[in-house]
Amino acid sequence: MSEDRSPRVSVLWFRHGLRIHDNPALLRALEDTDIFYPVFIFDGESAGTKLISYNRMKFLLESLEDLDNQFRAKGGKLYVFFGSPIEIFAKFKAHLNFYKLTFEQDCEPIWQARDSSVKKLCDDLDIIWDESISHTLWDPREIIDTNGGSPPLTYSMFLHTVSVIGPPPRPVEDPCWDGIKFGVLPESLKRELDVRDKIPVPADFNLKPELKQSEYTIEWFGGENQALSNLRKRIAVEEKAFRQGFCQPNQTQPDLLGPPTSQSAALRYGCLSVRKFFWALHDTFSDVHNMPSNSNITSQLIWREYFYTMSVDNKYYAEMARNPVCLNIPWSSVKDETAKANLKAWEDGKTGYPFIDALMRQLKQEGWIHHIGRNAVSSFLTRGDLWISWEEGLRHFLRYLLDADWSVCAGNWMWVSSSAFEKLLDCNFCICPVNYGRRLDPYGEFVKRYVPELQKMPVEYVYEPWRAPLEVQEHANCVIGRDYPKRIVDHNVVSHENKEKMKEICKSLKVRTPHCAPSDELEIRQYMWLPDSCTSHLSTLK
Repeated sequence: MSEDRSPRVSVLWFRHGLRIHDNPALLRALEDTDIFYPVFIFDGESAGTKLISYNRMKFLLESLEDLDNQFRAKGGKLYVFFGSPIEIFAKFKAHLNFYKLTFEQDCEPIWQARDSSVKKLCDDLDIIWDESISHTLWDPREIIDTNGGSPPLTYSMFLHTVSVIGPPPRPVEDPCWDGIKFGVLPESLKRELDVRDKIPVPADFNLKPELKQSEYTIEWFGGENQALSNLRKRIAVEEKAFRQGFCQPNQTQPDLLGPPTSQSAALRYGCLSVRKFFWALHDTFSDVHNMPSNSNITSQLIWREYFYTMSVDNKYYAEMARNPVCLNIPWSSVKDETAKANLKAWEDGKTGYPFIDALMRQLKQEGWIHHIGRNAVSSFLTRGDLWISWEEGLRHFLRYLLDADWSVCAGNWMWVSSSAFEKLLDCNFCICPVNYGRRLDPYGEFVKRYVPELQKMPVEYVYEPWRAPLEVQEHANCVIGRDYPKRIVDHNVVSHENKEKMKEICKSLKVRTPHCAPSDELEIRQYMWLPDSCTSHLSTLK
């Protein structure tokens, strides 16, 4: 640094992207900089903290602690603040005279007001701001522009559009820390700001586990180092599948009982770069087969991009009535006592359907459900059984799911509930809460793990305990209505009723409005993980 000028101070504002690797915002913060401050701000919304449970907050705080530990190993720290980004950065300017603020793009419309106000502040105070794209594979704006100014309404259109753009960028290099000096906050600034000396814990937010953990509980841990370790294990699983002639083993051969291999939570908080994951999968396939790969290898990541892009200009994406890409369906009002009670039973895992209840209890206990399980509980709440709006399910998922992205989660709910397509998926028998679970977990081991009331129930009755003779129920210490709830609905009855409702809704659509829709039946089956005949999931018992 020249002696005749003041030090050049830069700030990296973490929101998502809680990692060191493939972090272009970090690289830009370190360019032409003498003093560097990495910060995270709890403003009541960033990183999805507006609606959050214990498990989600724990994962986030562990991710911040991992970052903090990495910076401390290099002589710095992650500064954690509570308050308004506008006020904090204004005081940073007054006390530190920083000249550059960098951050990763949060493309969803729920962050636009926050980011626009910070950008305006920077412009007013003569601060350079730099927004990098690395939370998504492509720039959603470029996808929309390439598609003629509107988001592609079908997945196949989306695939065509990104094929025109070309493959996503590869990860950027890791930063060089030589000559980088971490800043130390002056005491005068500390007195004016709510800054923490160490990373908070869930108790600081009055959060604690809602369900008692069992000996089988799978615990998830946040942080970049954990994410990279999990990635190595996941790629080994994918490579084995490639060598055996198939891909996406977590979908084609789902294991509800083993340690999960999903990277979704790490991607949601940016502990793992989506570009690193994408290219690791494609490079592994190419190495195994000595040939180019295709989009099927990473279709789950492409769906993530699709939902992000669909939401970019739609601030009403997570609701029904004002959402231009969603169909208005007259769901049962939760102000009605029956619907309200049914919603509560679904949330608490007390519907009387063991597979549904096991999944919903797993969600509260661990913060995660396998994708195929999410389809089951989402269908059950909406068009399959309870006829309750997907908006209620979305709120519950946003609170409890570790990987709950606003746009991805809303997109999935619209998809499964038929709110985003009304014709190709009007078969309301595609997910039976009895036979779907039985097919995935024929011996009921998953159910018994999360619904201990059924531990002694004979396997032939695990999925339909109400069919067990009273003496069998008593011998299993699980009398229906006393030890385990009665069914809140009869699937065979309500699913037929709901199918008829959906047919009437389709007939009433005199003008087909633009909305996100499946491209074809194959896409539906791949997304929902359905067999060739959806009737195999019908409960034939009357």
